[in-house]
Amino acid sequence: MHSDTTVAAGLPSGPFAAGHLGELTQQIPFEMVDAALAETRTAQRRVRDLPARVVVYLLLAGALFADLGYRQVWHRLVAGLGGAGIPSPTAGALTQARRRLGTKPMRFLFDLLRGPAAALSTRASGVYWRGLLVCVIDGTVMSVPDSPANLGRFTKHAARRGQAGYPAVRLVALVACGTRNILDAVFGPTSVGEPVYARRLVPSLRKGMLLLGDRFYGAGPLLRGVVANGAAFLIRVKIGRTGPKLPVLQRLPDGSYLSTFGGIAVRVVDAEITIATEAGKTTGIYRLMTTLLDARQHPATELVSLYHERWEIETAYLELKSSILGGRVLRARTPAGLEQEIYALLITYQILRTAMADATSSQPDIDPDRASFTVALNAARDLVIQAAGRIAGTTIDLVGHIGRVVLDNLLPNRRTRTSPRVTKRPLSKYSARAPGTKPTSYNATLTINIFSKSHSTTGPEP
Repeated sequence: MHSDTTVAAGLPSGPFAAGHLGELTQQIPFEMVDAALAETRTAQRRVRDLPARVVVYLLLAGALFADLGYRQVWHRLVAGLGGAGIPSPTAGALTQARRRLGTKPMRFLFDLLRGPAAALSTRASGVYWRGLLVCVIDGTVMSVPDSPANLGRFTKHAARRGQAGYPAVRLVALVACGTRNILDAVFGPTSVGEPVYARRLVPSLRKGMLLLGDRFYGAGPLLRGVVANGAAFLIRVKIGRTGPKLPVLQRLPDGSYLSTFGGIAVRVVDAEITIATEAGKTTGIYRLMTTLLDARQHPATELVSLYHERWEIETAYLELKSSILGGRVLRARTPAGLEQEIYALLITYQILRTAMADATSSQPDIDPDRASFTVALNAARDLVIQAAGRIAGTTIDLVGHIGRVVLDNLLPNRRTRTSPRVTKRPLSKYSARAPGTKPTSYNATLTINIFSKSHSTTGPEP
């Protein structure tokens, strides 16, 4: 393995100079990338115009500039470097370099950077609940190029109005609700269901975590794995004939009751939730099942309110698919290339989230929800183009330029969103919104009514 030559300021020069990510390089420094290459045995044997370290940063920059081809991404990496002695590779050379690198170092880096570190750096509101790190599991799909190689592994979604235009990859993630950083993630063909992928995420749960999940995750094998790892869960389950049988073993003072599910001792909360705004009222019936059995320590009304935090993962997926990708199809035209690209996307999202958490945790009483992902993303892009902040200064600055921009542009306290899901693509499974209407957030009043007897009907989810 060859080391790079550096200038006096400690920055790489020559063919290594383009290997950076602006200020985000401090989140994923040169030494970390070199260690990943060494561990996966993917470092170059001789110094090329495109060393392996540089290709790693090219992939990460490609996630920041998802609307550009890699040749244009390269131009942004070198724009602030002055141009002396920096190679100007062709698009074909960049493609060959990415293929040489493979997936292993990107997966290694993701495993190194994922986890609750960003969440553990703050005790702000919404990160912990009664001493438990609140996290959520859910899945989404992303469109991939319609190439012969991709079609050999990924399938197109069937729809009532015909087949979808692109094949898709399924991503299932475990996310910390307060900071929305990724604890773990798996992905693959949509022919494999979410519960199968979810079981692969269970080893990342541990004591001190509370897992939230919707009705799709109320499966015995999955939940037994959660309990075996020491974590608690709060899962919504179906009501009625299609729901699990949850006999009332003991009714508790707060209206919840003790039961059993798949050999697990659980507590069940049946509740009616009403959200009232100036636009009207929305009411839904919930049945929640949890391993938090003490009604005094974990009151039923607080559990019902806490369950709403499950929607944080929807926001995380919005940031990945809309803010970063802009609703675009992924680039890679082979399954191996897609795996490499998705890991780069997840790593970039994670280090942005870490920078945001560092910023909000530096100020007292600032909820991480108030940090704007779009503001952080655009600040990071600017610093890549400027090649600024690539190494830390002599004075330790945990906030950094990105963090200061985030703190200068905090969002207002979040209001309750009551607008339903709607069509974004022609073959979406969701109904279209009436022309001219927009998603609306309102100041809302939440009313929770805990049923003191078992409820057998179902209703819409607010």
